[in-house]
Amino acid sequence: MGTDVSVLLPPDHANAAERVKHLFNEWDHRFSRFRTDSELMALNRAAGGPYVVSEPMYGAVAAALSAAQATDGLFDPLLLGRLLELGYDRDFEELPGQRAAAPLRAWHAGEWRSVRLDAEAGTVELPAGSGIDLGGLAKGMAVDAAIRLLDEAGVPYAAVNAGGDLAVIGSPPGHEAWDVALEGIDETVSVTTGAMATSSILRRRWNVGGRTRHHLLDPRTGLPVDNELAQASVAAATCAQAEVAAKAVLLAGPVAGADFVERHGLSALVVTRRGETLRLGSWR
Repeated sequence: MGTDVSVLLPPDHANAAERVKHLFNEWDHRFSRFRTDSELMALNRAAGGPYVVSEPMYGAVAAALSAAQATDGLFDPLLLGRLLELGYDRDFEELPGQRAAAPLRAWHAGEWRSVRLDAEAGTVELPAGSGIDLGGLAKGMAVDAAIRLLDEAGVPYAAVNAGGDLAVIGSPPGHEAWDVALEGIDETVSVTTGAMATSSILRRRWNVGGRTRHHLLDPRTGLPVDNELAQASVAAATCAQAEVAAKAVLLAGPVAGADFVERHGLSALVVTRRGETLRLGSWR
C-alpha cells in the first residue's frame, strides 16, 4: 500500500501481528492500482460493461459510492484517469523527480453517479473510459478489518496504524488512552476509542513541467486542491469514515469543512498553509 503499517499489541499476542500482515497483503493484492494482476485493475480494464467482482471488492465500491453521496462528490473514487494524466502513474517511490507536462483532457465532474451496482449478479459497471482508485478508503477499510480481526482473536488492547490511518481497541496498561502524535505539528492526541485519519497535501508531491503537483485532487476541478488548508485530521467511529471525512474537510476548506464536521457529528483538527491549527466540531 506504499506505506508502513504498525501493529501495537500485548507481547503474548504477538502471533496476531502476522495475521494482520497477511490481511494487509491480501488487501494490497486485491485493491492496488500499481499491480497489473490486482482485481481492481481487472475491474478497470472491464470499464463500460458489467464485471463480476468478489464480495470484498463489491463492498468497497459500494462504500466508495456511499462516501461520494455523503460528501456531495468531494470524495470521488473515479479519479484514477486524472491522476495518471497528472503524472502519478506508478508507485510513488518510482516517480521521476522531473517530467514533461502533457495536455489535460476536458474534465467532467460527477462521473461516479454513473457507476452501476447489481447486488444480485455481484457486478460493478464503471463508465466507459473511466478508472476507479479506492486508495485511501481501501487502506482505511483494511485498518478496520485488522482491528476486528484482533478483537475477535481476544486481543485486549491494540492499535493499527497504516500511514496515518489509525484505529484502536482497549487501552495500553497504565493508560486511559492511546497518545498519538500528529505529523508535522506539535500536537499529541489522546484516542480512547474508534479511529482517526489524516489527509495532507504536504506529502506525495512531484514535479511536472516545472509545476509541483500533489495527489489530493479536487473532484470539482480535476486538479490538485488549492485552498487555505494543508492538512486535516478527523476522528470518527471507523477508520474508513475518518479517511473519507479527512479528505472532504481538506477539500472543502476551513469554513465549509467546519460545516461538514458539525453536520456529521465529527471531530477535526486542521492545519492551514500558514501553520495555524484550527479545532473543529468536538475536538479538544
